[in-house]
Parts: sequence; structure tokens; C-alpha cells
Amino acid sequence: MNSGNKKLLVVEDDLGLQSQLRWCFENYEVIIAEDKESALVELRRHEPPVVTLDLGLPPDPANVSVGLDVLQEMLKISPHTKIIVVTGNEDHEHAVKSIALGAYDFYQKPVDAQFLGLIVDRAYRLYALEKENRRLVERSATSPLAGIIASSPEMVKLCRMVEKVAPTDATTLILGESGTGKEVLARALHDLSHRAGERFVAINCAAIPETLLESELFGYEKGAFTGAAKQTIGKIECAQGGTLFLDEIGDLPGSLQAKLLRFLQERVIERIGGREEIPIDVRVVCATHQNLDDQIHDGGFRQDLYYRVSEIRLEIPPLRARQGDIVAIGRALLHQQAKKQGRSLRGFDGDAIAAMDGYGWPGNVRELENRIKRAVIMAEGAQVTAEDLELPIPDGQQAPLCTLRQVREAAERQVLKQALVLADGNMSRAAELLGITRPTLYSLLEKFQMRE
Repeated sequence: MNSGNKKLLVVEDDLGLQSQLRWCFENYEVIIAEDKESALVELRRHEPPVVTLDLGLPPDPANVSVGLDVLQEMLKISPHTKIIVVTGNEDHEHAVKSIALGAYDFYQKPVDAQFLGLIVDRAYRLYALEKENRRLVERSATSPLAGIIASSPEMVKLCRMVEKVAPTDATTLILGESGTGKEVLARALHDLSHRAGERFVAINCAAIPETLLESELFGYEKGAFTGAAKQTIGKIECAQGGTLFLDEIGDLPGSLQAKLLRFLQERVIERIGGREEIPIDVRVVCATHQNLDDQIHDGGFRQDLYYRVSEIRLEIPPLRARQGDIVAIGRALLHQQAKKQGRSLRGFDGDAIAAMDGYGWPGNVRELENRIKRAVIMAEGAQVTAEDLELPIPDGQQAPLCTLRQVREAAERQVLKQALVLADGNMSRAAELLGITRPTLYSLLEKFQMRE
């Protein structure tokens, strides 16, 4: 990187130290600020990756309260910026407090140019690495399908299947545990189809009493039963031209399975109390968390109906089986909830990530969303902790201590895997996604022994 790209904001009111720090960081574009107001202005204007911040600022340099206030304001404006707090020689307590508030590191005066330079260089490299990782996570989160966050090979493959199936009118059965996002996938099928401009009508077969479900699905004529004061069209008819989503079809009563089968075969319905056959043009998508094979064996679900609703089967793996997706989804939900709650949080700490990866997630994405929503509300620090998520930390994973090289290599290995999956093995495309040349990509694959 050239010096024009390596910005460093120095917040310091001492003119002598300003000159010394300019000299220390001649390879950086150094921006100087002398007080709180100018520091926040320069932060917004230049968006520097790294800041050195003297806690003793005007109007009362002997009091660190202004410096600590600047630290918190900066992290609200730019939570990913690496802030290195510069303190007096006997000011260890305030240095520790700064770290607790979200500072990246601290340095005690007097200034040693070489040592401070190493801290700043390390902070800059970590910022660049995290920025690249966020970019790739965001790309992987949006590339497979709109509304679906996925970087694991299993989910990327599933999204590719959705893209192939969506343009057709094949009746599709989506299988997966509760909370895995079956309706999200159904909406993706609708949005990618030629019916996207028409209605997407969803009905949960398990949420409506059996006595009402038939009229909800098929509608009824005036006078068909006591209380039927007017003609009412059902959900199937409402979806005319669009997509009908039958959620939890495994809970459909046996008395309605035959009627639904006839609709799927003939594509006509009769309202309750009516005699007229009404032609219906809809795309039908069904979903269930139940094992339909077992239900067929036990006589709870018609086999002929099963064959009709499962022209295409899509199985969503549980969250615990989607390697890499838990944290990616968690970060997206954290950003979403923090924005909604007006909070400024700098992601998850190490224990939280370990706890998320080690937990079984019986409620899948729905449970993850609920826990993160609570954590955003309850978090007291700059990062969400395992305690905020109410998750246990797996044995042996408390506060792992990694070198920068280990963190960098782990991140590089992960983003390489993501890029290769997203590029479907095309090396030129993978290199393009990573923003590197093909020779560099081959070199990295050799380094991590990832070449076949």
C-alpha cells in the first residue's frame, strides 16, 4: 500500500509530540487533531483505520475524562477503528479502563518511536484483515440468494438448487427443522420466478383448527354453513397467478389431504357449499419439519399426496451442521439489531464466538436471532460476550490466545474456502473475488495445502 492509503489520526495537544509523531510515522499520512472537536471532525472526514489518542486533552489536560469521552465517541462513529491510547507513565489504571471501553491497545509515555511504530503497524494490519474478512462475509451473505446468509458449502449448494428450480412451476417440498428458514427459502423461490410480481400467500396448516382449515384454504359460499353471511374466497384462490406456501403440511388433517390432492392434480377448486369448479393457476410450495416417510409408514400422510408435493425436494441443514454460517449470520443479525436498538457494538468477543460455534442451536436461526436481540439490549461493553448471549463457553476454549500470524492464517484459509465455493472452483473468478492475481491465489493454496 502507498502512504496515501495509510492514514493515521494523531490526537495530541503537545506541539513537540506532534512533530515527533509525524517523524515516527513518515510512511503514513498523518492527520493531527488537538482537541475533542477537531478529533471527531477529522475522524469523520478521513476515516483513518488507526488512531493514537492522548487521554490528556484540553480544556483540562490533567483530567482524562475528556480523552475517555473522545474514545467512546470515536467508537460510536467508527466501531472498527483501532484506537491506541497514549497515557502517562504512572497511568496504568486509565489505560486498563480504556481497553475495557473498546480501545485496541495502549502505550505509555515517553514515546519510543520504534516500539510505538510496531503497535501502529500491527493495528493497521489487523484492521485491513478484518475489513477484508467483513467484505468477503458480506459478499458471501448476499451472493447466494437475497435474504439468505450462507457461506457453508451445504447452503451454497442449496441456494444454487433454488436458482435452478425457481423459474419452473414444479411443486416443491422444503424440509428442515423448526427455525431453519423454510419460509425464507419459499419466498426466494417466489422472488426468482416469473410470478414474482404476483402475491405470495402463506398459510400454516398447524396453526389453524381443523374445523376452520378447509374454509381457509378453499373459501365458502354464502349460506354454506351457519355464520356464512357472504361469499368468501380462500387462500388458494387468493394466490391466483402467484405462489401458495403451505407451511407444516405434515400437520394437514387426513380429511383435507384428499381434497388437496385433487386440487394439485386437476388445478381446480370448489368453494364449500358451491358447485362451480374454479380453475387456479398457482405455484405450490410446501414445507414441514416432520419426517413424512415415517408418517406415510404410520398412515398419517397419504403417499400419493407426498409424490405430488415433492416433485422437487429441498432439505435445509440445521444451523449446527452449517460450518461458518453461525458467526456470519450472527454478525448480520447483530448489525441489524444494533441499528434497530440504536446501539454501537463492535461485534462478538472471542468467548462469544467460541460459545456460538460450540452450541447445538436446537431452535436454529430463530433461536440465534432471539439470543442476539436480547444480547444487544443487555450488553454493557463494546462487544457482545458469551454471558450476554446466555451461552456456556466450551471447555478448553476460554479466552484463546493467538498470535497475529495465527489469526491471519486462519482468516485467510476461511476466506479462500468461501471464495472457491462461491466461484464454483473457477480459479480466475475466485482470484477476482479475493482481489488478488491468479499466481497469488495458487501460492496461497499451496501454502495451506488446499490444492487437489
